[in-house]
Amino acid sequence: MDEAAGTGGTESTPADPEGAEPASTAPQGTTADTSTDTDTSTSTDTSADDRTHRALSRRAVMGWAGAGLALGAAGGGSVAAAVTSGTNGGSASSDGSVPFYGEHQAGIATPVQDRLHFAAFDVLTDDKAELAALLKEWTSAAAAMTAGREVGTGAVDGPAEAPPDDTGEALGLPASRLTLTVGFGPSLFEQVAEDGTRTDRFGLRARRPAALIDLPHFPGDNLDPARSGGDLCVQACADDPQVAVHAIRNLARIGMGKVSVRWSQLGFGKTSSTTPDAQTPRNLMGFKDGTHNVSGTDTSTLDSHVWAGPGDGPDWMTGGSYLVARRIRMHIETWDREGLQAQEDVFGRTKGEGAPYGKQRERDTPDLGLMPKDAHVRLAHPDSNAGQMILRRGFSFTDGSDGLGRLDAGLFFLAYQRDTRKAFVPLQRRLAASDALNEYIQHVGSAHFACPPGVRKSGEWWGQSLLG
Repeated sequence: MDEAAGTGGTESTPADPEGAEPASTAPQGTTADTSTDTDTSTSTDTSADDRTHRALSRRAVMGWAGAGLALGAAGGGSVAAAVTSGTNGGSASSDGSVPFYGEHQAGIATPVQDRLHFAAFDVLTDDKAELAALLKEWTSAAAAMTAGREVGTGAVDGPAEAPPDDTGEALGLPASRLTLTVGFGPSLFEQVAEDGTRTDRFGLRARRPAALIDLPHFPGDNLDPARSGGDLCVQACADDPQVAVHAIRNLARIGMGKVSVRWSQLGFGKTSSTTPDAQTPRNLMGFKDGTHNVSGTDTSTLDSHVWAGPGDGPDWMTGGSYLVARRIRMHIETWDREGLQAQEDVFGRTKGEGAPYGKQRERDTPDLGLMPKDAHVRLAHPDSNAGQMILRRGFSFTDGSDGLGRLDAGLFFLAYQRDTRKAFVPLQRRLAASDALNEYIQHVGSAHFACPPGVRKSGEWWGQSLLG
């Protein structure tokens, strides 16, 4: 949770800006009032007439004939493209929205928001064209929601007889710096059955990047299959939890029958920052986390350690990044019984200031030799890992209790990198072997995804260069 390479400490490579305030409320769709009757005595009837007129107009537009209602799939309304544009999905605009279009997907180097809803999906269809159509529709919906707009005809402007295109819980809320980041898991390229049979469902096996490996088992892993893997993932980050949940809910609704949620995770209190000038957040162990994370504005480091470059793999991944998601359970009760000195020895930093041992300030260059050999910061620091860095966007989580009176809480670790084989894998092997933090944590969920480059303009869609 630390060093720029770490999976559990304050020096890791995260991605988080500190507490940017949500901007003004983005325009929300409203129900048009077509009535011209100002007589209050007939207002009830007029309202009913309005709904009927709106529904009939909708029928005309959609070409409904006789008693047949060609409504299409639930939640499948088309969405007007977002007007915002950008290069790297950077800082929020004055209306609180982060540009959706750009060279890279937003939600990676973007200043980290305060809330997370992460979902992994299993693809139910075996039809490549149907999968492509879903990703097109998801992209349109994502462009609208990140701009603070409703999906399709909205929550109240559709026909009275049909389910609304938008579920409506974000009505009246600002965009809240919502970002949506999509990724493709190894099983999308090759599905492996329990008997070991491998199926190339979509003809994509040959296009799987070599860096998109099946992650190895690490010492201490206790992975729950129900919280691991996935064909697709969507990371929704926002400053308002309701906005993030709304986004995942609507994408899942649009995908009904084509995809299903395999697992999801809510997160709060970002544990990493991609804005070095911001206050460093603390994890649930009370320590500052992500002090030496990759800065979202350091283009040189991003190019070297985060973005896949030309020649790294298939062309469709150039400008993208590889995401490792790990659900890390913290043994909070055991940790809380440790003395302060023992806690600081585990990290190699002071708990108050966050200064590395032998230094005065949090951001002072650490002298790794002054720390215990098994200190998390010492093992996770880039200087101990051939200079390799990862960009972290971790979040804390609490999911109630485990049924034995203990909190089910910890870190939902998200790390982006140029090549997982060269960054996360060797780092985690090192940490799993001798990190003092292992006594207090356990990895219980894991997934790996290839996140393609950004959607550059309206009309293009997530994964177009892979599936188009």
